[in-house]
Amino acid sequence: MLHTVEDADTLEKVDQVLVQLLLELQSEPSLRFVLDEVHKQLSNQHSLKGFLPTFSFLGNLVEAVPDVAHSLLTQYVPMLDHLCSALLYPDEALKASGLYVWIKLFGTAGGSAAQSLPVAIRDRVCVLLLQTLANASSPQLINNCVGLLWLLVQLGEAVSVLMNSPSNLMTCSENQNSRTNNSQSLSQNEEQQSPDHCPLPLILKKLLLSGDETLQTTSAKCIASVLVHSPSQCSTPFIKADVPEFLFDRLASSSSEMLLWSVYSCLVLLTEDPLFFSQCHSVYGIESLVRSLTEALRLTNLEVPKQGLLLLTEILERQPPTARLFPSGPGFVAVSEAIVAGVSSTCLLVATQAANAAAALFRLNHQSRPVQYREIERLIEALTNKFPELLLPSSAHSRGSGRKRSDSSSQTSRSEGFLLQALVCFQAACRLAEECASDPLLKENAFTAPSKRGDAQDSLESLCQCLLRCCDSVWIPTVIMMCGRAHSAQMLQYFYSTLSYQFTLLPSLMPAFANKLASSGFFRLALEHKGLFCAGNRNPNLNASSCGFLQKLSICLLSQSDPAFGSYQHDVKEVENLLLHNLPSLCFRLSDWPSLLREDPGLQLCEYKGPRATQYCLLIMLHLALQHGDRLLPDQTAFSSVVWLLHSVQEQGGCALPRSVLRSALYLLAVTQDNSPDLDGAPFNCVSKALSSCQNFSSLYFHHPALLHFICRYPELAEKFGPLVLELWLTKRTEHTDADQTMADIQEKKGSCAVERQDQETDNETMELLTLIEKYPRVILTLMDMVCTREAPLAGQALGVLEVLLRGQREYETELCTSLRPVLLQALQRLSVENMDPVFGPGHTAQAVNSLPLVLKLLCVTQARDAPSTPSYSETAGEQFKLLYHVSNIAGRLKPANTESLLPALSYLYCCLSLPPAHCTDRAVSMLLSNSGLMDQLQTVLSSSSSSSSSAPSVSPSACPPSALLCCSHLLLSSLITLQRVHSAQVQKSISWSLDTAVQRLLVQKRNTDDLLLVSYLRLLQALLDVDLTSAVVCLRAGPGLLGPRPLGVEDGALYPLGSRGAQCLSTALSGLLLQVKHELLLRASINCLSSLLGFLQRKSPATAKYVACQPWSGFLLSCLLSSGESCLLHPAILRAVTLLLQHGGTKVMWEPGVLQVIEAVERKGLKELSEEAAHALRLLLTQIQSDVLQPPPTEEHKQRARSMMESLDLQTSAESRSPGLPGGVLYPST
Repeated sequence: MLHTVEDADTLEKVDQVLVQLLLELQSEPSLRFVLDEVHKQLSNQHSLKGFLPTFSFLGNLVEAVPDVAHSLLTQYVPMLDHLCSALLYPDEALKASGLYVWIKLFGTAGGSAAQSLPVAIRDRVCVLLLQTLANASSPQLINNCVGLLWLLVQLGEAVSVLMNSPSNLMTCSENQNSRTNNSQSLSQNEEQQSPDHCPLPLILKKLLLSGDETLQTTSAKCIASVLVHSPSQCSTPFIKADVPEFLFDRLASSSSEMLLWSVYSCLVLLTEDPLFFSQCHSVYGIESLVRSLTEALRLTNLEVPKQGLLLLTEILERQPPTARLFPSGPGFVAVSEAIVAGVSSTCLLVATQAANAAAALFRLNHQSRPVQYREIERLIEALTNKFPELLLPSSAHSRGSGRKRSDSSSQTSRSEGFLLQALVCFQAACRLAEECASDPLLKENAFTAPSKRGDAQDSLESLCQCLLRCCDSVWIPTVIMMCGRAHSAQMLQYFYSTLSYQFTLLPSLMPAFANKLASSGFFRLALEHKGLFCAGNRNPNLNASSCGFLQKLSICLLSQSDPAFGSYQHDVKEVENLLLHNLPSLCFRLSDWPSLLREDPGLQLCEYKGPRATQYCLLIMLHLALQHGDRLLPDQTAFSSVVWLLHSVQEQGGCALPRSVLRSALYLLAVTQDNSPDLDGAPFNCVSKALSSCQNFSSLYFHHPALLHFICRYPELAEKFGPLVLELWLTKRTEHTDADQTMADIQEKKGSCAVERQDQETDNETMELLTLIEKYPRVILTLMDMVCTREAPLAGQALGVLEVLLRGQREYETELCTSLRPVLLQALQRLSVENMDPVFGPGHTAQAVNSLPLVLKLLCVTQARDAPSTPSYSETAGEQFKLLYHVSNIAGRLKPANTESLLPALSYLYCCLSLPPAHCTDRAVSMLLSNSGLMDQLQTVLSSSSSSSSSAPSVSPSACPPSALLCCSHLLLSSLITLQRVHSAQVQKSISWSLDTAVQRLLVQKRNTDDLLLVSYLRLLQALLDVDLTSAVVCLRAGPGLLGPRPLGVEDGALYPLGSRGAQCLSTALSGLLLQVKHELLLRASINCLSSLLGFLQRKSPATAKYVACQPWSGFLLSCLLSSGESCLLHPAILRAVTLLLQHGGTKVMWEPGVLQVIEAVERKGLKELSEEAAHALRLLLTQIQSDVLQPPPTEEHKQRARSMMESLDLQTSAESRSPGLPGGVLYPST
């Protein structure tokens, strides 16, 4: 029926029935009978025209019963010849049916049946297939040819035959029968055939041009399969046939997952041949590839974009530098956007491949003109933003179920792979930035459009900042976390290389970056990784990258910690050579370092190489790590190892330690000394000799308190190097402000509060010196010598330290004053000799001008801190008198405009008169009053003040003395007036002073006058009133404003030169100060002056005194004071004011509510809560109450309350009674 029936439907049913029947019978005889019959028919027929149904049946039978294929290949080989002959028949339907049989034969059992096929028949099938496919026109025939070709190209032997088939077989189909069995001739042609003329590439290219996507896909798969078997031999024919061009065209026109993947795979294999690039196929297809990648990344099958990114990577890596892929910006932007999309993929494998492509893209020859720095920056940011999605190694991942643990392990492995590739990419970006920085055209981007030249974000600097920012904030923590749990030498290699690049890209930001790295333990980290991975010459690339990082980090830190280090070019070169030649061999665990430092290296032939140089390198590493808080070795171990090394070097002789190494050794000794034993004997001599070997000790200096303590700890070192170290500490203290804000920032943010806090708080470096002095008091003499002999800036720094010391360290007062006075006396004597000019004019040296105020200020501080009660005060009375003598002479010879020296001089004189006991002031006041130069100086200051406060507008402000100088003059003059009366001292020259000016200042100008200056006016008026305005020291002047018209009346004459009007004005001014002033000193001075005024009036004119006390203004004052609140009511000054008004005008003070209000306030607060001064003032008030001055008198109950309070006060003991006068702690006010 297969031969006689022509109806297609009937034939199909016959075919199905036969196949089904044989399949159900499963009888080998039945199968053999059928095959025999088919073979007999093929052999007996001269034409194969009617065998189409038979071939179809045979193909279906092979598919249904696989054993039939084995029988055909082994027992019916002649039948296979007939199947080959069918391919020579002109009927394409017959050819298609014959090919159908071959497809089933080669596809049976996974292609294993083809292994049994005779070689000659297989080769003949290959040749006939190419011939058939080259001339096929019907779709069925083409599809069957392509199907068989796909099966054949998976066999290596068949690929060789297909690629070496003669091209003349494809020209025509004539004389086909004559070449049917010509296998020997075929073999010879294969040997002679050139691969350049292979027909297979042309056939497959033709299929790529077809409109059938299935054929295109199969064609691409066939190309890939051929190339896989023999890429070096087979790629050239395909490239010369322009197959890559057609493959790229398919990428641009298709979105099929299978086709895209197949084309990507073909092109990846073709890129292995240099001919692919030399014929510019990559340049032709890069745009199509980028466009297809954009589409592929949207597909669900992530293997497609992964393969596409692999192709892009291969092209970027293999592309010759002479042919640019992206000559302009848009092309680079497009590929950059595609890679960014790949990095952002949810699949880590795709993201990893995208990172690989980005690394290849970051080559200099791929950069467009102008360079697209912003796009490179976006790529880096995309990689950085991917890090939070990574699953880093963790101990928690090792727990859980088996499948869960396996999935987690796989995800972790992918994360590690991505991170490694990202590091490679980051390193490539850093290398690209460095290359662009070395090329002026690329650095400035000279080809940038004028409209974009101002874009700071698209610049090399912006890219470098982005690299540093991402590295610092994300990459470093991520890599450290990853490597802390899963060490990877390759990952660490790229990591340290990336860190090294940062020091080249942004040198200006490296000091802060290097500090952060060092303080985060990167010295320990890199050295431990070297010891772990690089010992025994393992991982040389990691060793090289970590050494490069350590070298750059070290040089940066050394230059930063000591700015002078950079000025010593020899030292820089020395350290660089030491690190360069010895860091690679420093691959030991930290536990082995002590033994390395104690080894005897023997003879050292090279200064920068060998075991000794390795020891020097160790010292530098220990120094830099310790400087940033990382103790690589225990303190005691480091200390002893350094001492041993110094001893070993000296024993061996030869060259001394390099200066940089000696500096590191000194740092280690100083910083680790607290936890180490003291040096003595040979170890100390060894250290001393090593330090003395350096000709310039300042080159060894480092700004650290430990150096101060180390040098001062040993007297011999302190004698040799102590002054120089202290000088360097004081001069360089302002240079080390790395972690602090600048003064401008402080003032901008915190304003005057910061300045006040700076005045009140001692800076840390001064506190370090105070701590040093506490342990080693002999440092004081060194500082004192600086004050007296060095230039002003350094002397001022030393003076500031001594001032803080004397004001705060009370336990050193006696010792300090005793040791400082002889030095100060010598300094004053020297200044007096060097400056013979009576007015200290321009003829004296600049050093003397600068040191004089410093010495005088220090004298003031010393005098203020040395209390009169101390035994040393009386023992040094002679020295103090000499000091007073020299200071008074100097003060008299100074120019009035030299306030810098005159102010502390007058302050010291006032201290000398105010602080010593009474029996010690007679000589002092006599000497001062006999010094006409001093009195002239005081007259000049006071006269300048009087003229400036008068109505003369012509006086310039520069001619007015500073308020501090005027204040000191008033205070000194007040002491001279008081003590002159006490000791009846002779006065050679009086001072003229205007009483009108003082009263006017207090009455009218008090709001525009400094509080301390008002205090000094009041103190001087108090002293004058206490001596009844009559003193040989001061000649008072008074105008009609105080005395009224002449002739003077009896009352004005008695009160001359104040007069009754002046008394009332002064009383009013003092009352106003009591009501308005909140300044403590001014309040006390006002009440003291009021007491002296009322006492003066009482002595000279009792009626006037009573009038002043009883006038309405006084009543208003009393009412205001009593209603000022309990806290103010019990103030000592307020209690004294009530007492004075009660004493001089008792009728105005009533028991109720006045005195009773005070009594009740005291009872509520309690006597024990009162200050000593308030208790004394209350006692005076109660005493005055008991003198029966109150009208009407208090009741017996009230009297009893007052008596009980007085008895309680008498029982309450006081540690000491405070004087109501001006405290002696005021030295000289600040201007």
